[in-house]
Amino acid sequence: MNVEIRNLPSSKGKCLYATSNIPEGTIIFEEEPLVSCQFSWNACCKYKACDHCLRPLETAEENVRRLTGNSVLELPYLECCQTKQLEITSCPACGTQYCSEWCRVTALEQYHKVICLQTLNRSKVLPLEQLEETWKQMHYPPETSSIFLIVRLLARILQAPNSEEAIQTTLGFCHRTINEETELAHKFLGDKFIGQVGLLREMVINALPNQRISQFLTPEGFQSLIALIGTNGQGIGSSPFSAWRQNVEQLDLPSPEKEEINSFIDKIYDDIENHTGDFLNSEGVGLYLKQSCANHSCDPNAEIQFLHNNFKLSLVALRDVKPDEEICISYLGDCELNRSRHSRQKLLKENYIFECDCPKCITDIEEPDVTSEEEMSAENED
Repeated sequence: MNVEIRNLPSSKGKCLYATSNIPEGTIIFEEEPLVSCQFSWNACCKYKACDHCLRPLETAEENVRRLTGNSVLELPYLECCQTKQLEITSCPACGTQYCSEWCRVTALEQYHKVICLQTLNRSKVLPLEQLEETWKQMHYPPETSSIFLIVRLLARILQAPNSEEAIQTTLGFCHRTINEETELAHKFLGDKFIGQVGLLREMVINALPNQRISQFLTPEGFQSLIALIGTNGQGIGSSPFSAWRQNVEQLDLPSPEKEEINSFIDKIYDDIENHTGDFLNSEGVGLYLKQSCANHSCDPNAEIQFLHNNFKLSLVALRDVKPDEEICISYLGDCELNRSRHSRQKLLKENYIFECDCPKCITDIEEPDVTSEEEMSAENED
């Protein structure tokens, strides 16, 4: 193992540190989530994915036909499609679909027994169905998280052979003060829906009535769960077309054929953008025990990738990492990282409730305390 988790006596808490030299490009570790789920609107809009691991259930050709709106589009090199439709199975009681029997059984053993609807009829009157409809009205696309991350987390505790151990694992995620959790819950739900935290809590209690999880369903406990998924939830994306494209790029093709297929692929992406916009992937969110220990840096030495077209996360070194060096990722996107120090600090404070003191922020400390937008406005006025 080339990393270890350290608990530091500071506001940073848990951290990831390298225990040996890690060359650039190395997969530092791979990890499956404690729990994960697909976004509700994403599933509603026919992005078919395994309910457990989020592996696509569409073929690459079915996927691009739907995303481009072209029902007769044909893909060459169909052998490059990774979707194994003959292995797709479903829960006999509720019809939930999985990419394989392994995923169906694993889900059943970990959490699905508790949340199975026990009917193939979708009448939207069952407690979990009503919870999903309420959640969808609070979180229109682009989605960033899901209330069902909490539902599966609690179901996992109820199904665990040792509930107390499962509770301690859940409590092992970072803790914050009550004021910080209140602020995070407000940010997570937004001004319009912050008053409905109580409604969500009551609906979860109605769906999962069990004394063994009562500590998480008090007003304070539920707010802590909201803060937990708001700050630790890691986005997941999978795409049968992207996987097909990557496999096609590995083919040993003559130059003219290579140029032709590249132009064909570019045209498909243009058509997808025109018909569907930015919503290319089956998208969801997961909670990862080890990845959640990786702190933020505005100059990260590692990044998260999804190399297996499912929920398995890979942490990859962006540059050489030395022994005893902290391994950091960025909580911000590339465009946000290129903004001013003040803009980055503002985003991190609003979304994660901390002030960044990474080497880049320390180097940029002499920058004026204005956001990038304010700097651009000032330049335009000049």
